Amino acid sequence: MNWTRVSSLALTLIALTLCAVALTGATYEGRQSASRHAKQIPRGRYLATICGCDDCHTPGAMFGAPGFDRRFAGSELGWQGRWGVTYARNLTPDRETGIGTWSEADIVKAIRSGVRPDGSTILPPMRWQNLSALSDEDAAALAAYLKSVPAVRHKVPDTVPPGQQVAGSIIVMPEPTVWDAPKAPPVDETMTPGGADKK
Repeated sequence: MNWTRVSSLALTLIALTLCAVALTGATYEGRQSASRHAKQIPRGRYLATICGCDDCHTPGAMFGAPGFDRRFAGSELGWQGRWGVTYARNLTPDRETGIGTWSEADIVKAIRSGVRPDGSTILPPMRWQNLSALSDEDAAALAAYLKSVPAVRHKVPDTVPPGQQVAGSIIVMPEPTVWDAPKAPPVDETMTPGGADKK
């Protein structure tokens, strides 16, 4: 047996294996991260469902016929209130009309703070305040799921400032009754002029 030939063959196989590992990134940490990410997606799908994301962001859902082939592609049903008219945005990973340029960290920050990566505020009726209570794990799972859905190119209408007329279907939020009207935050009398002596 030619041991030089066997040794050369063994070294070649080892070198090829190391190259394959390096090229595929198949490190232990990489495999663990990919496995963790794969487990997040079903959890994220569950959360998106029970949190009602389809209600506004999937076309047709508010009319009883959700177009799940365009899931989270946004809606052209407007929501009118004191803020103007807003439309549920495209949450698919389309880079031009959706959130494809957002990182998962950007998504988590937006649903927790109500602020998009560009610094703009998320307006009603988006209930980001409710989503801000998600655990770190659940917020990450929701973000991972949104990044995994098929990208759909659909530009929803831009926000319309208050007082301007719009065409199309609109849900008009009436002025609140006295009971539901936003209240001014309570005043701390110790912080008002002349109130320091009330302590």
